[in-house]
Amino acid sequence: MGKPTGFLEFPRQTQEYLPVAERLKNYQEFVLRLPDDKATTQGARCMDCGIPFCNNACPVNNIIPDWNDLVFRGQWQRALTVLHSTNNFPEFTGRICPSPCEAACTLGFNAEAVGIKSIEQAIIDKAWAEGWVTPQPAAVKTGKKVAVVGGGPAGLATAQQLARAGHFVTVFEKNNRVGGLLRYGIPDFKLDKSLIDRRVKQLEAEGVSFRTGVLVGADKLPAGIASDAREAITAGRLEAEFDAVVLTGGSETPRDLPVPGRELAGVHFALEFLIPQNHEVAGDGANPVSARDANVVVIGGGDTGSDCVGTSYRHGAKSVTQFELMPQPPEQENKALTWPYWPNKLRTSSSHLEGDTRREYSIATKEFIGANGKLTGVKAVRLEWNNGKMIEIAGSEEVFPAERVFLAMGFTNPVAVVLDAFGVAKDARGNARATTEGANAYTTNVPKVFAAGDIRRGQSLVVWAIREGRQCARAVDEFLMGSSVLPR
Repeated sequence: MGKPTGFLEFPRQTQEYLPVAERLKNYQEFVLRLPDDKATTQGARCMDCGIPFCNNACPVNNIIPDWNDLVFRGQWQRALTVLHSTNNFPEFTGRICPSPCEAACTLGFNAEAVGIKSIEQAIIDKAWAEGWVTPQPAAVKTGKKVAVVGGGPAGLATAQQLARAGHFVTVFEKNNRVGGLLRYGIPDFKLDKSLIDRRVKQLEAEGVSFRTGVLVGADKLPAGIASDAREAITAGRLEAEFDAVVLTGGSETPRDLPVPGRELAGVHFALEFLIPQNHEVAGDGANPVSARDANVVVIGGGDTGSDCVGTSYRHGAKSVTQFELMPQPPEQENKALTWPYWPNKLRTSSSHLEGDTRREYSIATKEFIGANGKLTGVKAVRLEWNNGKMIEIAGSEEVFPAERVFLAMGFTNPVAVVLDAFGVAKDARGNARATTEGANAYTTNVPKVFAAGDIRRGQSLVVWAIREGRQCARAVDEFLMGSSVLPR
């Protein structure tokens, strides 16, 4: 693939970032698309490695060597066709996917991996700029109606595939705009929301209908779960009006930290900060949670925590500290032991580099401290790990000043009241119980009700949501028509 000796001749080409001082002034994307010539050179580095581990590491099984080779040869439109054959929304994954494909790159075993993610973004961004991405409405309608509950990446992928198969698809979304956590969980500086809007327009042109501000199966949701719903629809009504119902909601129940002082003003779930900020950027009103001039402590070391860090800096935070319960990972993984699997290694996000971020590892929160009902600090204790067991170090307690704490420790399960409204059986983690293989793939215990994405598998990546949405669409099509030509 690519140039036979390209991996020996060319170094890895990386995308450029706007300077920190410039990007902190707004919430716009700051990662610049790889120019065509650099993408071509990067594609030349793809090896004829025999077994494309990158393809197997990618949840949607992107045919990476093929589109790398096509970019190298300047055949961009063919590269787009190959890219779209496995991924409905490469502009999303090309920006926010952690790229397990690059961790599995054969070249990456003893050199820098091919910049797969940057090439993916280059292909799709060029395609939109050139007008190559157009609606693909079905030539023949089946007359079958499908309700998709949840307008995130799993729901959008499901809807698009089923519409292209000729079904009438309606997407129900509880928020005021479509996109799920793509829209309101990920900051605009990582994913510009106009990218979602143009895909929604494409889906509408392909026959998909969207109903926003509609809560399905419940009148209200538990605390900590955002909703803009203006009306509610019962599960029974959807089952009566549609030939199939697909549940594609997210795993939205946040993991709490029930330590003394949790009730203090200033302690927030991460999405109580991030979602209103995305609303503010969209023009819906000011974010009621401000980090301006505040000492911020972010509890949780994952992507959501990183998003809180970057957003806090854009607010003008006085300081930002991030807690992680686990020990600090090694700066460089042992590739002989981990490759081609996703390695445990220290990862520094662009948000961490936007200020003097203090990253604390092996630390546990013991108490939130406050005065007059308001947060003033966080009491924490150092940890040591022995055979996987967490042990507090005596005398290591420390108080960190904080006026804002953001809990970014992940999500435990989907909204139970929605699953209960349909009578869907749950697994031990509270997710919808449904297998992904065999004749009953993605089917729940309830006739004609399917489940895909985080609502089925638990908190996961956007690329996994797209995979499950595509596979579920084929299962629904087979259920409705007896067979399907949709790809799996």
